[in-house]
Amino acid sequence: MQVLGIVGHADTGKTTLVERLVSRRADTHRVATVKHCDHAPDVDTEGKDTARHRAAGAATTVATTDDGEWFATGESRTLAETLDELAPDFDYAFVEGCSGASVPKVVLGDRQAADPVVHRATDGERADVDAILEATDARDPYVTLESLVREVKRSPDEDRSGAIATFTGRVRARDGDDDPPTEFLEFERYDGVAQEKMAALRRDLEARDGVFDVRLHHKTGVVEAGEDIVFVVVLAGHRGQAFRAVEDGINRLKEEIPLFKKEVTVEDEFWAHER
Repeated sequence: MQVLGIVGHADTGKTTLVERLVSRRADTHRVATVKHCDHAPDVDTEGKDTARHRAAGAATTVATTDDGEWFATGESRTLAETLDELAPDFDYAFVEGCSGASVPKVVLGDRQAADPVVHRATDGERADVDAILEATDARDPYVTLESLVREVKRSPDEDRSGAIATFTGRVRARDGDDDPPTEFLEFERYDGVAQEKMAALRRDLEARDGVFDVRLHHKTGVVEAGEDIVFVVVLAGHRGQAFRAVEDGINRLKEEIPLFKKEVTVEDEFWAHER
């Protein structure tokens, strides 16, 4: 799922830009929108903004706040948890608001926003939608384990598969009781080369007898303690074939894909390859 935030002050036309983006993609893709505000009273899922999202073609619209309120169901849910829920079922999610989130975003007017910023415009009416969508599609998708499992289940060989094996790598807070807690890891990759090697690894695994479909994904950027880093998903005829492919997949991914890891603890920070 491609995720894009739209941020700006109240008079910059954020909802107008969401409408334009949704209208451009809703005919051929599944689109969700998220309305984010700082405080609960500012959001009404039956109000004019979210109604405009739906009228433009969004199949689902939810609203979140910094306090964890999620107005679509009344459950407590953060933006990340909301996106995790949407990822398996949608191709795009446009987030109106949430300037401090780490998702790619368009900034309207002079609003301050956290990186990454993929486009800036004076207002939503004059923003270049083609350029925005091109920049969005060039970014890595928002991936969850469930979304990858859904993908392999759509394999044409799914009717011959008896196993789906998965591996999820996470950021551990510490190795031992006396270790300083890890705050986050930051990953950078050798662009182009990393994607080519990942694709080659996937082809090698899928060429094995009894392996029908494989998905590999490694996050880049900042990944905080407790969050997922890497996924390997294998659809195979039998469990032994699936287990072996998953184990080889994660081992080769760590050995062969040019990724660079910086670890930040409460006491220090360092690049792993320099230790």
